[in-house]
Amino acid sequence: MANPYPFAGKVALITGSSKGIGAATALHLSSLGAKVVINYSSDAKPAEELIQKIGSENAIAIKADVGNIKEIEGLVQQTVDKWGKIDILIPNAGVLPMKDLESTTEEDWERCFRVNVKGVYFLCQKALPHLPPHSSIILLSSSTTILSQITPSYLLYCSSKGAIEQMARILAKDLGRRGVTVNAIAPGPTGTELFYKGKSEELLETIKGWNPFGRLGTPEEIAAAVGFLAGEGGRWVSGQVIRVNGGMA
Repeated sequence: MANPYPFAGKVALITGSSKGIGAATALHLSSLGAKVVINYSSDAKPAEELIQKIGSENAIAIKADVGNIKEIEGLVQQTVDKWGKIDILIPNAGVLPMKDLESTTEEDWERCFRVNVKGVYFLCQKALPHLPPHSSIILLSSSTTILSQITPSYLLYCSSKGAIEQMARILAKDLGRRGVTVNAIAPGPTGTELFYKGKSEELLETIKGWNPFGRLGTPEEIAAAVGFLAGEGGRWVSGQVIRVNGGMA
């Protein structure tokens, strides 16, 4: 009989995890037995509500700006102070600017790369001393990086996610020597609050039409793929970008 709690004894740190894909991932991993750290940047209420669903004995909430190295260090240290290690590291926090070349300001570029790239890079660096062998790092890219129908407004966002895919590829070579796998999940369009923001119904229907299933993905479907990579099924998977998009790209 399969073990219903394969992640019992494991600790998962998930940034940007009070909402959307991050929250769904926290719920999924905790249902499999993991202790989870819920990270948020400003609004504590969704994080507190998630803690209530999971149970305070199995989850903690930590406020931190993942674009700030000092706050990244604090996030890692509080996790280790609480549970002693990090078995599953998921730098999920991100921003989704819709900016083409002409409309991008220096501030737009710096905010996007600060959160989507700098934050991920240095979270991996600061967490590394606390990752035991057989740990997993699962980064978040996007299937829009290879989508043929991509529109110019995705330029800034996809530029940042291209960096994430290179991190997964090269970190896997480096950290494999420590027994740590590194992969990236690249969701297709997924029905989250962040994704819906600023999009008209007409645009949403167009995006759904890109997919052979005629719909958006769900946060729970992305979370299930993360759980696979973090578990026994992902033990021999490293350096890969797994495109979880229903065949869209």
